[in-house]
Amino acid sequence: MSRPLLARIDLSALKHNLGVVRSHAPKSRTLAVIKANAYGHGMLRAAAALAGAEGYAVLNLSEGIALREAGFNQTILLLEGFFSADELPALAEYRLASVIHCQEQIDMLEMAGLPVDIEVFLKLNSGMNRLGFKPEAFPAALQRLRYSPAVGRITLMTHFACADARKGASEEGGIAAQKRVFDAVAAGLGMPRSLANSAAILRYPAAHSDWVRPGIMLYGASPFADESASSFDLKPVMTLESRVIGLQELEAGEAVGYGATFRAEQPTRVGIVACGYADGYPRHAPTGTPVLLNGQRSRTLGRVSMDMLCVDLSGVAGAGIGAPVTLWGEGLAVDEVAAAAGTISYELLSALAPRVPVVEA
Repeated sequence: MSRPLLARIDLSALKHNLGVVRSHAPKSRTLAVIKANAYGHGMLRAAAALAGAEGYAVLNLSEGIALREAGFNQTILLLEGFFSADELPALAEYRLASVIHCQEQIDMLEMAGLPVDIEVFLKLNSGMNRLGFKPEAFPAALQRLRYSPAVGRITLMTHFACADARKGASEEGGIAAQKRVFDAVAAGLGMPRSLANSAAILRYPAAHSDWVRPGIMLYGASPFADESASSFDLKPVMTLESRVIGLQELEAGEAVGYGATFRAEQPTRVGIVACGYADGYPRHAPTGTPVLLNGQRSRTLGRVSMDMLCVDLSGVAGAGIGAPVTLWGEGLAVDEVAAAAGTISYELLSALAPRVPVVEA
């Protein structure tokens, strides 16, 4: 009998969540963000479920090639662009679009002598100060791209640092300063634009523009600490589930797990669950992190081990060896588990280990 831990992927939920994107940004085209193995859900699996999107956003060349070779014909955008001139022939061959965020990339394009034009998304650093051209350097970069024989269609883009912040008094809230910078640079150019991530899609219609770039919302999690995914009608796509494989009866004063960080104050039944940090469950999740046990809410106890964690069986009817445990997903939002562990759902989902079997629901 195989270890009982597995991740169930609900493809119908992926399609549903894409519909939520459409409902919020009906006039925009969608670049479904499927980098990091589609946030742990399986890139090709997710791409097939999200085939209604006009494009995909990935991290690197190998992901773009894999999508093309699997038969996907939509726009495919490399979010960090190409890293060396050696990659440019493959970009041309596989018709991949590239973010351009630095002068060195433009230099490489100009010297490449490509057989076809590359579609590019020129990135403005509007205030996040990660990738992109500062406003004063942006016009010159755009002019170079416009005159380059290696460049085809150009879209202007930026990325918001605080779209997930609590909405302020102004209509544009946490994106206001960055959007003003972007609008000033893009004014009068009449070129397609891409600004909105999941948070901006849900909160800031003025930022939707020509292309939106949903990520975490596609997978049924919320980009906001103060609003749940269900409040936006988003459905969980991944359910991580296991079973109780061992039992311990603690007397008052006895401890469980490494470091003895949990010590029982009264007689306590403890269930040992087949899931640990080597599977992607957060090691730093403290006692009290929620789980579902036999469909009832319970909590973790003590430290998470490499292959196991402990849960409180107290008051849970029928909880014994073989009892089903949901670590996150259907019935228990991954956002809630992440908050308890002091992290975000993005990390939990994308950290799912390759050793965890994945089944499609």
